[in-house]
Amino acid sequence: MRLLTVNVVEELIPGPKETGWTAIDKRPQVGRVAVGEWGLAGDSVCDTANHGGPDQAVYAYAEEDARWWSEQLGREIPSGLFGENLRTEGIDLTNSLLGEVWRIGDEVEVEVRAPRIPCITFQHRMGIPGWVKRFHQAGRPGVYFKVRKTGTIAAGDPITVVSRPEHEVTAGVMFEAQDGPKMQTMLDSGIDVMEELREAAQRIAARPAR
Repeated sequence: MRLLTVNVVEELIPGPKETGWTAIDKRPQVGRVAVGEWGLAGDSVCDTANHGGPDQAVYAYAEEDARWWSEQLGREIPSGLFGENLRTEGIDLTNSLLGEVWRIGDEVEVEVRAPRIPCITFQHRMGIPGWVKRFHQAGRPGVYFKVRKTGTIAAGDPITVVSRPEHEVTAGVMFEAQDGPKMQTMLDSGIDVMEELREAAQRIAARPAR
């Protein structure tokens, strides 16, 4: 399990939201990149109302999922195209648990906080009609991390899973928003969950059993 690339914004490009610009255009970096509480050095966020902050400091996407999309779309999915800061290899992001902790390299520790929810900026970036719906149906969202320990990372750094909480709500389960019993188990586990995800989990857990 390792990092293939570490990506930060190349330049701001026109986007479809009211900000007028988007920082979704990420490119691989050479050498070590500092990671702070709010994300990677040299990176930025335009739509701060819906993105960024400590709970969405770093976004990762798996090379295995990118290859799957490449086959589906008949085009390359180069690192950073989806706006990811990290392109990983050898670890199943969709089945990572909310609250799972990784060590990247020798210093940095990050915690899985949420799956990526596709938005109009992502659809604008891809230029594919119905992309938001298609991405959601595929169930390969990638994950957002909170930075627990700062430091530096670089392409080739190993990834180690340090701890996994005692529940079954993976990024994929949260993304699908269907499994009430698993949501309740997560809520009962007492782990720290982003407030908006906690509210969503409570709604899902309260649904009548089918």
